Amino acid sequence: MSGDSQSSSASAHDPSDTMLGQFRSLKSVFWLASWMELVERFSYYGVRVMMPVFMVAAIGNGGPELDQIQKGSLFAVWAIVQSFVPILSGGFADRYGYKVNIAVATAGKIIGYLIMAYCIPLAEMLAGMPLAEARALGIDQAYVILFAGAMFVAFGTAIFKPGIGGLIASQLEPKNSSLGWSIFYQLVNVGGFFGPLAAGYLRVIDWHWVFVLCSAAVALNFIPLFFFKEPARMATTDGEDKPGPLKMLFESLRGLLEPRIFFLTLSFAGFWLMTFQLFDILPNFIDDWVDSRHLASALASVFGEGAVPTVNGGNLTQEWMINFNALMISIGTFLMGYFTRKIPTLVTIIMGVGMAIIATYCLGLSMGGWFILGCIGLFSLGEMMSGPGFSRYIVDIAPKGREGLYIGFSNFTVGIGWSIGSILAGHLYESGGDKVVLAKRYMVDQLGMAMDKVEALPKEEVMPKLAEMAGTDLFGARDLLWNTYDPYSMWAIFAAIGLGALIMLTIYNKVVNAANANPNHAFNLYGSLWVKALLIPITIALVSITTWRMGVDSQAADSTWTSVILSNLGLALNALFFSMMLIISFLPKADKWGGSPEAASG
Repeated sequence: MSGDSQSSSASAHDPSDTMLGQFRSLKSVFWLASWMELVERFSYYGVRVMMPVFMVAAIGNGGPELDQIQKGSLFAVWAIVQSFVPILSGGFADRYGYKVNIAVATAGKIIGYLIMAYCIPLAEMLAGMPLAEARALGIDQAYVILFAGAMFVAFGTAIFKPGIGGLIASQLEPKNSSLGWSIFYQLVNVGGFFGPLAAGYLRVIDWHWVFVLCSAAVALNFIPLFFFKEPARMATTDGEDKPGPLKMLFESLRGLLEPRIFFLTLSFAGFWLMTFQLFDILPNFIDDWVDSRHLASALASVFGEGAVPTVNGGNLTQEWMINFNALMISIGTFLMGYFTRKIPTLVTIIMGVGMAIIATYCLGLSMGGWFILGCIGLFSLGEMMSGPGFSRYIVDIAPKGREGLYIGFSNFTVGIGWSIGSILAGHLYESGGDKVVLAKRYMVDQLGMAMDKVEALPKEEVMPKLAEMAGTDLFGARDLLWNTYDPYSMWAIFAAIGLGALIMLTIYNKVVNAANANPNHAFNLYGSLWVKALLIPITIALVSITTWRMGVDSQAADSTWTSVILSNLGLALNALFFSMMLIISFLPKADKWGGSPEAASG
């Protein structure tokens, strides 16, 4: 007894168990890796938050002047690459080492940022004329070049994330793991905050400086690689047969067909579809419709007149407004985790998603800058509750011994939701939300201006022309379009999708808990049939929509096969993805993923 008491007393006073002791136990490589993650997130979010507005910016204002559908397709393919490649790469870091992994990813991201920075000069060089003239002749390659740059960044990010995560994991021990990961994710948020902050300044000067800064910043990640040796990796022994990309793809799709994973993926995908609109379409909505002059004035009164970047007649840049999300998450995540620690995981998720749904719907209720900022704040509170809750919930519902499998497939959930959401947002905003598109429609339908004259106007002159014809200023012309066309209606659609996902998750939770308690539950016995029954209409719908859209786009006067393919590539990849799953669902089960329903249920 006395020995046990002494041991317990020693443990209670173990210096390594104190907060300071745990900080001291974190190795130097951990801090170097955390710094590299901060820099990478600074660069990524600096570009990512600015991209939606840059891509559709008028040629006369320094942008490539893409339409919303092209933008949505680019983001959809970006989502698929960034979410699926880490799963299908077969463990790049395990094969070649963390340092090589980070170096390759960093090089890819630098190339991508620089291609995007100079996509317009490169397009003009290839065409041999200014972009506006090449666009009129249908021979410009700005979209192709920008797409290529975005794919370099997407592949670089996809390779970097598992590599840096593996490096961090190799430096942590059970006693300091919780603190180490908390510090790591907090630094992610710090980088995600300062990137858009810098982008908001530089975009006012010139768009390309944002890309240049981010490429220079991420290049700094080469430096720490010279200051540590390659750590021991959690890799398998040399000579072990590791699956290649095609086998990984097949096995991953086979794994997704497990009923618990399949229905979990669909339930969460709706939430991610709604969530990513904060970065995909809200930047355009703010830039087009939100009056944030009072917000900019309030910030200027605190930081000084020249310290706050403004555009469009005194509005605060959308990068700064959306950055309120990163600021709140950086400050409040720890506190939210503390206050919700005793609340059941599913309840936390429902509360968080509920807040996000309300915030999404409310984005369409006002053009006021303060109101929109409040919606972003409410969304952020919901994200703080639901984000960590999703990870815990996946572990809670996974059959014993299969937690890692379920966590790995969460990437597919993000990729499906984000990509389909980008496509949907692009089409919705192009047809009913883009301010310039609606201004052209108003001048033709309400003011009687000839269509050919409207189409001949440079994009940057459309709103001034409408204001002139309507006898008002730019803000009055914006109000006129807002009241005529209801461009805010899309937020109700995204909120409805989020609500549907929440209902699906609630039903899923009830069914899975009942199935876990009863081996003879219908979900255990017929779950695979339910998967096929849902896969068939989803696949038919995606293939049909893809075929229809490509047919419509190919009929456009200025279309080329390249433009048709790129504009529909995200949709086509989703159709291919679900088609492959449908085919595989009818094949005999492999040993790795097979087994009886009872075995699958744990």
